[in-house]
Amino acid sequence: MDKKGAIIKIFGKVQGVGFRYYTQQKASELDVNGFVQNRPDGSVYIEAEGTEENLDAFILWCNEGPAWARVTKVQIQRTPPFGYEKFSIK
Repeated sequence: MDKKGAIIKIFGKVQGVGFRYYTQQKASELDVNGFVQNRPDGSVYIEAEGTEENLDAFILWCNEGPAWARVTKVQIQRTPPFGYEKFSIK
């Protein structure tokens, strides 16, 4: 299966709301690999890869995030796959 990659930057109230934990759960559910990390500017940074369908579903979820998050902006940069074996929290 053809894997696609994406760099996803999420802005808003996305730290201190379990965003990374729920992102990892959603990635696992959708068979998406990569990592998620908080950035010093208050944003969340994700490198993700999976089939186009799964990646699109994952990106769609990132626009909402977990219940307590308030996502105000999402930047997506499509990339070739990175070669990750799993999804981790950094």
